[in-house]
Amino acid sequence: MEQVHIEDRTFELFIRYESIKDRVMEIAKEISYKFEHLDPVFLPVLNGSFMFTADLLKNVNIKSSVQFIKVASYQGDSSTGQVKSLLGLSDSLTGKHIIILEDIIDTGLTMKHLLEELNKQNPASIFVVTLLYKKESLQYPINPDIACFNISQEFVVGYGLDYDGYGRNLRHIYKEKVNSNQ
Repeated sequence: MEQVHIEDRTFELFIRYESIKDRVMEIAKEISYKFEHLDPVFLPVLNGSFMFTADLLKNVNIKSSVQFIKVASYQGDSSTGQVKSLLGLSDSLTGKHIIILEDIIDTGLTMKHLLEELNKQNPASIFVVTLLYKKESLQYPINPDIACFNISQEFVVGYGLDYDGYGRNLRHIYKEKVNSNQ
């Protein structure tokens, strides 16, 4: 599909799944090498990172564990300016090597909040991996250790990313088509 319609908007193909899959495999190899003897804790940020997390972890071949956290700062297509912690951690992260898996870093608000909260637990290290990185949108100085794809101001859906809860199931990533509301 070159275009998809979600609610009142039209989106066009932006990043094909094949490109995503190739990049995710590269990152899995890099993480496997870097954290080979460190027994890291993967910390996927729900809901948006679920597809990215599944594909990445299928290709990571080191001893590791996974805990999920759910935070939200978006409603519709824009940030609310507040972060809500909806699901917490079940185990202590003190002395652990943490790898955060995020779907997108745009304003940086959610990641800033997460890093502040996680640092309170005195982890050995925190490594941030994001599928998409909107450096131009940053309001907080967040620099991920790995960004799969750098994008500009596009509003995107698919591969876990949504518009009001819809579009997460799309295999590819789509960007909003200019003037789609008219």
